[in-house]
Amino acid sequence: MRKREALKDKLAFIFLLGAAIVIMFPFFWMLSTALKPSSELFLRPPALFPKNPAWSNFKTALNMAPFGRYFLNSSIVASSAVILTVFINLLAGYTFAKHKFKGRKILFILVVSTLMIPMQIIMVPNFIIVSTLGWLNTYTGLVVPRAAEAFGLFLSKQFMEDIPYELIEAARIDGESEFRIFIKIILPNCKPLIAVLAIFTFMWRWNDFIWPLIITSKKEMYTVQLGMSTLVGQFYVEWNSLMAIALLSILPMLIIFLIFQKFFVQGIATSGLKS
Repeated sequence: MRKREALKDKLAFIFLLGAAIVIMFPFFWMLSTALKPSSELFLRPPALFPKNPAWSNFKTALNMAPFGRYFLNSSIVASSAVILTVFINLLAGYTFAKHKFKGRKILFILVVSTLMIPMQIIMVPNFIIVSTLGWLNTYTGLVVPRAAEAFGLFLSKQFMEDIPYELIEAARIDGESEFRIFIKIILPNCKPLIAVLAIFTFMWRWNDFIWPLIITSKKEMYTVQLGMSTLVGQFYVEWNSLMAIALLSILPMLIIFLIFQKFFVQGIATSGLKS
């Protein structure tokens, strides 16, 4: 039995190691390409490691366009979206989880069902609204139209259903308003949920390409994803520069994950999919 268990452990380790190598290889290839001089990009057979690593490729790539401004724009948009979207989803989740009102279940089903609507269908109506409000080429136009997400509302509602009603009732007896109950009782008990929503929201908004492409025509309002598209020419692509910027664009998401990773797994596990 012990030999079988040891064999199973070895096979599991080999399988997980192989899966890790497969998952990490694209990132390794990005780094390898980013460090290759132009003369080594199209060698046959391709080299896994650059013969003469060119760290200057990162500086060259940053100077090819105002990427400092692009990174600032993406940071403002993603950070603002995290604050606004997470707060709205938590408020809505609290309402659906802890307040009983007529048509609650039907309304919740309708809201969650919007997850099945492709973004391409609502692009034109959203653009018309943003254009009418004068929000083209503004941070407001980049953030507000997607300030509430059905996915985040669903997770919030499922998570908050496990918070005891007794805590809320006790606060109401003490004369606390609903908003103060939300701030003082609900939010402190939702740290894992907040971590999950913050990571997903930041990732989605940082990587968003289509919506910024639609509503921004001024280059000073470009995000990192739009900026990277400027490195792709009609007849030639600066692959080493493109990979260098792509690697740098991953760093903010990695930092956000490291900040919230303490609560991430717990939040995913306890948000549940119960009815």
